[in-house]
Amino acid sequence: MLEVGTKAPEFTLPDKDGNPVSLTDFAGKKVVLYFYPKDNTPGCTRQACAFAEAYGEFKKINAVVIGVSKDSVASHQKFAEKHGLPFILLSDPELTAIQAYGVWQEKKLYGKVSMGVVRSTFVINENGMIEKAMPKVKPDTNAAEILEYLTAK
Repeated sequence: MLEVGTKAPEFTLPDKDGNPVSLTDFAGKKVVLYFYPKDNTPGCTRQACAFAEAYGEFKKINAVVIGVSKDSVASHQKFAEKHGLPFILLSDPELTAIQAYGVWQEKKLYGKVSMGVVRSTFVINENGMIEKAMPKVKPDTNAAEILEYLTAK
């Protein structure tokens, strides 16, 4: 996983509508980039809904929220519509950004080992540098922790 003080890897991925979105599109703004395992699973839904609830606060401080998983554009579209998600969801089936940020890792579930996305969040500053890196975040508290971090500065 990438460390604080590292230049955030550039990426261009399709959003839920199939439009290309690049990290450089948000130069000069804080970016909250969170990686999650799968649309419409209990933890990922709680995490996304928490970001959605806090979205107005993120907008007030000029921070962009972007969620990334390896789900398809169509899956993201349904997920966003079903839960009223106002922020950007990016599809990364090729694991381009997921691997660049080091969140594709070995996971253990019920003794079974597999590769998958480790729920992680990065705050990228206005100059494209990683300002905060949070591995293995909890879906229920992640949005509040990030908001608290950004507003305490």
